[in-house]
Amino acid sequence: MSRLYDTVEPSVIDEEMLQKAVEEQGPKDEAGKIAKKEGINFSDVLSLRLDFKNILKIDNLWEFASLTKLQLDNNIIEKIEGLDTLVNLEWLDLSFNNIEVIEGLEKLTKLQDLTLFNNHISKIENLDSQKNLHVFSIGNNELKDIKDILYLRRFPNLKTLNIANNPVSSEENFKLYIAAFLPSIEFLDYRLIDQQTKAVAYEKFQSQVEEQIDKDNKARILEEIQEQKELEIQKHREAYVEYLNTDKLFEEMYADDPEGNKLNEIPGVDEMVKLFREKLIAVCLELFNFGLSEFEKRKAEVDMFWECVNEAKLENKQECMKIIADFNKKKKKLFAELQHLNDPKLTEIKVLEYAQIINDLWDKLMGLELQIVDQLEEVIKDFDRNMQDMVGTFIENVQAFLTQARELENLHNEKMIESATIALEKAAKNELEEDISEDLRMLLVDKDTVINAVTSSHDVHLLKIDNKEDDIVTRINTWLKNMITAIHNEEEIKRNRSRVTEINHLIDHLREEIDAFDVNIGN
Repeated sequence: MSRLYDTVEPSVIDEEMLQKAVEEQGPKDEAGKIAKKEGINFSDVLSLRLDFKNILKIDNLWEFASLTKLQLDNNIIEKIEGLDTLVNLEWLDLSFNNIEVIEGLEKLTKLQDLTLFNNHISKIENLDSQKNLHVFSIGNNELKDIKDILYLRRFPNLKTLNIANNPVSSEENFKLYIAAFLPSIEFLDYRLIDQQTKAVAYEKFQSQVEEQIDKDNKARILEEIQEQKELEIQKHREAYVEYLNTDKLFEEMYADDPEGNKLNEIPGVDEMVKLFREKLIAVCLELFNFGLSEFEKRKAEVDMFWECVNEAKLENKQECMKIIADFNKKKKKLFAELQHLNDPKLTEIKVLEYAQIINDLWDKLMGLELQIVDQLEEVIKDFDRNMQDMVGTFIENVQAFLTQARELENLHNEKMIESATIALEKAAKNELEEDISEDLRMLLVDKDTVINAVTSSHDVHLLKIDNKEDDIVTRINTWLKNMITAIHNEEEIKRNRSRVTEINHLIDHLREEIDAFDVNIGN
C-alpha cells in the first residue's frame, strides 16, 4: 500500500503549529491583536483546524480540554490516538488519511458527527461509547462485510450515513438493506430515504429484520445482565469485599499450592478438604455481608457530609448576595446624588463616603468568608474523626474475620499432618491403595518429606489470607487518606483562595469605578 509521506515530509503537532492554528482561527481586527498579545489559552479553544498539514501522528492536544470541533482531515495519519482528553468533542473529521482501524475513541462519549471518509478501514468497530452519534461518514473505505451495517443498529440517534464507494456498497439491494435494517437513517449518501423506500425495504427484508430484532433483544438482555453484574462487582470493590461471597479465596489458596494438591489425593482427605472449604466460605460470606453493611454506612456519612458542606456554602452565598444587594442600593442612591452635585467639597465628601461603604463591603464579605472557613474546618474535622472511627471499626472486624480464617486453616493443617502421618505409615507397610499418583508416592517416602510438604501448603494458605487482609486494609486506608486530602485542598484551600480573589477583584473594580467617576466629575 503506497503512503502519501513517501513523497511528502511528515509534520509533527507541536507548540508552534498549535499556536499558529489557534491565532489564525481566533478573533480578527483589534480583538485579534489583543488576543495575540495576551495569548490564547488552549483550554478555552472550542474549535481547531489542523487540516492539510501532513500530520503523521495525533499528539500534544491534551491542553484543549474544551474543544468541541476538531479537523484533522487531509493529512497522513495512520492511527487514531491522542484524543482521550478531548472529552467534550462533538465533531471530528479524520477524512483523507491513512487510517486502517477505528480505535482510540472510547472517551469521546459526546461525539455526534464522525467523518472517516477516504481511509483504509475494513471494519466498523470500537464505537460502542458513541451513543450520541448523529452523522457518520465512512465512504471511500474498504468495508466488505454486510454485518458492518448491523453494527450500526446500536446507534438509535444516527440519522445521516455516508457509506458509498466501499466494496460492500456494490451489493445488490444495498440501499434497501440499509433502509430496512437501519430505520433511523434519514439521509444515505447525501440523499433522503423517503417513507415509500423504507416500506418497500421492510417488506423485502421483513423476516430477516424481525429475526435481527429478536437477536438484538436477546443481546440487549444479556448486556443488561452483564452491566448489572459489573455494577454489583464495582459496589463490592468499593466495599473492599469483592468475590468474598464466592469460593475465590479457597481457590486461590490451592492455585499456588502444588504440594497441597498432591496431599489432597490422600485417601479420606477429600471430605476433610470439603469441610474446610465450606467453613472458610462461610467466614468469607460473613465478612462480605459485614463489608457491604459498613459500605452503606460510610456512603451515608459521606452523603451527609456533602449535604452539610453544600448547605453551609449556599447559606453563605445567599448572605453575601444580600450584602451586595444592599450595597448596590446605597451605590445607586449615592451615584444619583453625585450626578447633581456641583460643589467640589460636597462631591469629595460623597466620594469618601462611598469609599467607606466599599471598605465596609469588603469587611462584611471577608467576615463571611472567615465564617465559612471556620464552619468548613469544623465540619471537615468532625467528618474526618467519624470516618476514622468507621474505617477503624471496619478494619478491626476484617482482621477478626480473617483471624477466624487462619484458625480454620490451622485446624485443617493439624488434620492434614495427622492424615499425612497415617498415610506415611501405611505406605511403609504397603497398605496404601495402588491407584494413588506417583507425585503423592514421592512425598510419602519419609516423615521429613511429607511434613515439609504439609508445612509448605500451610504457609501458602496463610500467605493468601495475609495478602487478602493487607489488600483490604491498604485500600481502605488509601481511600480515606485521598478523600480527606482532596476535601481539604478543594473545600478549604482552593475554595478559600478563589473566593478571596473574587472579593478583591470586586472591590478593586468598585474602587476603579468611583475613581473614574471622580475624574469625570472633575473634568
